[in-house]
Amino acid sequence: MTALDFVILDSIKKFFTCPFLNSFMPFVSFLGNSGAIWILSGIILIFFPKHRKNGWFVLLSLLAGFIICNLTLKPLVARPRPCWIRPDVPLLISIPHDFSFPSGHTVSSFAAAESLRYANRKLGVLAYILAVLIAFSRLYLYVHFPSDVIVGAIIGFLCGYLVPRLLSKTKKHSA
Repeated sequence: MTALDFVILDSIKKFFTCPFLNSFMPFVSFLGNSGAIWILSGIILIFFPKHRKNGWFVLLSLLAGFIICNLTLKPLVARPRPCWIRPDVPLLISIPHDFSFPSGHTVSSFAAAESLRYANRKLGVLAYILAVLIAFSRLYLYVHFPSDVIVGAIIGFLCGYLVPRLLSKTKKHSA
């Protein structure tokens, strides 16, 4: 898998690198640091009574993704990052210190995007656009393998899909 991952990463480097993306992608990736943009989105929604429930869905989906990704899979799999394996590739951001698999940026982005889509289809589409950009930024910046990002998107989607539905069912049964 790693050989194919490197072929894809090297192709991205070869065909997409340009001054605009060299400035834009670190910014996009920064938006996903620690899930901050998504946590902020959930907190903002909580302040509006009409959207409070959806804010909690976003935050709890992020929490589920964090537990699965950062607390469980990253230390269990302990996959080195591509930039650790190929330190000769110049980076546009600081070298991350945690393991590569799965991409936490991608998990949080897709968990929040799917939770937001559950709440509001139009808002969800915008969130998914940002989620895809954040996921791609991790490849462009050479800090994740494509398989890290793909699995991160799947885990994030499942968290964002299941948490709102499970909590909605629980609320209906307890009412």
